[in-house]
Amino acid sequence: MVFVPTRGDHTLRFGPDIPNTPFQPGTVPASWYTDPERFDLERRYVLNPNWQMMFRAEQIPNTGDHYVWEGQGETVVFTRRKDGSIAGFHNICQHRGSRIVRNSGCGARRFTCPFHDWVYDFDGQVIGIPDREDFDQTKVEGLRSPSVEVGEWGGWVWAVLDGPGVAPPLLDWLGAEIIEDLGAYQMENMFLKEKVVWDVDVNWKVIMDAFNEFYHAPALHHISPQDVKDGREMRIFEFDHHAMMIVPLKGALPKLKENPDHQSVAICHYTIFPSGVFNNNPEHLQLFRPVPISHNKTRFETWELWYKSDDEAYLDRTERHWEHLKIVVGEDVWTWEDIAATSRSMYYKENVYNDREGKIPFFHNQVNDLIVEGQRRDAAGK
Repeated sequence: MVFVPTRGDHTLRFGPDIPNTPFQPGTVPASWYTDPERFDLERRYVLNPNWQMMFRAEQIPNTGDHYVWEGQGETVVFTRRKDGSIAGFHNICQHRGSRIVRNSGCGARRFTCPFHDWVYDFDGQVIGIPDREDFDQTKVEGLRSPSVEVGEWGGWVWAVLDGPGVAPPLLDWLGAEIIEDLGAYQMENMFLKEKVVWDVDVNWKVIMDAFNEFYHAPALHHISPQDVKDGREMRIFEFDHHAMMIVPLKGALPKLKENPDHQSVAICHYTIFPSGVFNNNPEHLQLFRPVPISHNKTRFETWELWYKSDDEAYLDRTERHWEHLKIVVGEDVWTWEDIAATSRSMYYKENVYNDREGKIPFFHNQVNDLIVEGQRRDAAGK
């Protein structure tokens, strides 16, 4: 038996009375992609203070297993504690700023900075200093590397890089609609089949844009005329900061009209603000995750999840579909070379979107609102 996600009794997302899109056409200034100062504002007010997916919990199953995550100008160590929970701390030695842990690994008992042998526990607490008596004791007493807040949902490890108490609780941040709809896939029961990584010379939001609309599919991916027609029947929803899109391709539209169980037959996209897009097929799914490196450099990660099964037919068709999807995603990556080529042009002024691309300006406006709100708060000294 292969698990099949289903809407069940949850919210109806597809039907003749449900409009295609809640959006109007919009624009986004080119500077929101190209300005390095803007990127610093995004790090400060959008990326670091909000929940983001870091990795799969299955990647560190045992005590002392650890995962080193780097991006957004930060380096962080996540470790499985003895009680089974996961701790995270910034990977910065409190002596002279060296990285403490270079690589992910298994079964650590503690972490030792290779520069001067300062020792840290799983929570980032300094527990060993060579020649400790030579230091100002008021400086080293209770010293620790700053914590990040860690949560788990859907089999993913999430984190707030600015630390505990900065963001609302993880489930509150996700919201009831995402927990209901994306939760139907039971990702906690899936496993990581493969992770594919590209280093690209574009702003991280270019990648978010790429997976938030269907308009490019006919030209870039050369989909069939029937899929082009059926794709116009997609449904888009906004949930606070997050959004969702149902795309009824590959014969899904007639099935949806008979039984609007969108998870079981259609492709469903979930934009999880600020930095992830799930591309959910009924039998397997991908997370598209841009990890910003600088204003014009990004590590683009595609995570492929499968359901656990001994069904050879399922494994075979899912493998074939995944191999095809890697080609499709590669086509998206290819277009980013052309975007990179124009990013410094004085004649690149703005992006113009139609209503079916409305998830894109919606996303950018969420980013901008947080920047404006954060600057206003800082100016007021709050």
